[in-house]
Amino acid sequence: MSTALIILAAGKGTRMNSDLPKVLHPIAQAPMLEHAMAAGQALAPERTIVVAGHGADLVRSAVAEIDEVAQVVLQEEQLGTGHAVQQARAALEGFDGDAVVLYGDTPFVSAETIERMVEARSRADLVILGFEAADPARYGRLVMDGDSLEKIVEFKDASDEERAITFCNSGLMACNAAQMFALLDKVSNQNAAGEYYLTDLVEIARDADLTVTAVSCDEAETLGINSRADLAQADAVFQAKARAELMDLGVTLMAPETVYLSLGTYVGRDTVIEPNVVFGPGVTVESGALIRAFSHLEGCHVSRGAKVGPYARLRPGAELAEDTHVGNFVEIKNAEIAEGAKVNHLSYIGDASVGKKTNIGAGTITCNYDGFMKHRTEIGAGAFIGSNTMLVAPVKIGNEAMTATGAVVTKDVGDGDLAIARAAQTNKAGRARKLMDMLRAKKARLTSKS
Repeated sequence: MSTALIILAAGKGTRMNSDLPKVLHPIAQAPMLEHAMAAGQALAPERTIVVAGHGADLVRSAVAEIDEVAQVVLQEEQLGTGHAVQQARAALEGFDGDAVVLYGDTPFVSAETIERMVEARSRADLVILGFEAADPARYGRLVMDGDSLEKIVEFKDASDEERAITFCNSGLMACNAAQMFALLDKVSNQNAAGEYYLTDLVEIARDADLTVTAVSCDEAETLGINSRADLAQADAVFQAKARAELMDLGVTLMAPETVYLSLGTYVGRDTVIEPNVVFGPGVTVESGALIRAFSHLEGCHVSRGAKVGPYARLRPGAELAEDTHVGNFVEIKNAEIAEGAKVNHLSYIGDASVGKKTNIGAGTITCNYDGFMKHRTEIGAGAFIGSNTMLVAPVKIGNEAMTATGAVVTKDVGDGDLAIARAAQTNKAGRARKLMDMLRAKKARLTSKS
């Protein structure tokens, strides 16, 4: 059976006190909407519909970056969850499969839970996702009779017996798409808020002699984000889970609570990660690498046996081959460092390629930007770049070539050649002492005047 996702993402999120739509606030450096969309992708959905409202243009741009084939539809007026789902009707015209309704601000519902909801559709016409609440508070209660969901009762309408129920409504549901829209046509807005509630589908479905059931998930999966405090709590939940998963997979975290991970961070087993390391989006670290303390990685690939840091920064496009060394206070951006090459300290390598077993001396800079355009530096295999070399791109350094310490290299260097590009040293006898005497006198005059 084909599946479509309908992800509700129209809310403003007033309590966030932000110009950014609530669903675009990041958890683990990815919009919370992306987390919800990623979980739904486990179903390999035929269609993904995101219902936007507040900040729709921003949501549309974000969705395009996450999934270029997902559709965004607009809920111009916020008239309730049932009304929001109705906005997906045209996008699902002629679709003969199940629709699963997710929420962009409930980012932790797992792929496994969504799959169980769809599997339960083989036994029921309408499936609701519930959870056992430690503190049911004011959640809607799911009143069950065996496997049959009899009704959803809101706290304010519940009897004392119903309020004692701890099985609560998450808001997520699955149903045949055409049937869902047919049921939505019968939803009324005759309530205090004047809104169309998706939860009314349970009663309408039972009145139509349809079968309704509920599946359960862990309460942590249903965490909703409504405030900055919720956002911080959600990020902490993600980090704890992601760190535990890495350690289960054979990664050593020397101080787990200090390592920050992003959605999609991949680290291979037998890698060791020292304290205070930040993984931004798009990082892959293969097995057996060493990431030393206080390093920051983003949009990069680190191969087996590589050593990074401490205090290193790998920016997008950094590609480290096997057994490379990138040391303290080194920044790599949009550059390939070949097998066995070393950039051990105080260097910037950007828009460049560094050949096998090449050594980059301390203080080396690839001068890649002329104020308007970026240019590339190519360094061959087995080369030796002397400390404090400025490589003014575009420039090529050949295999087994060398540059002298302090060189400013503006021309290509051939294989095996040595480049010396600095002014000849001249020593002026006694000139330093005379200069210092002059400066002391000048300072004294200025001091006396003040």
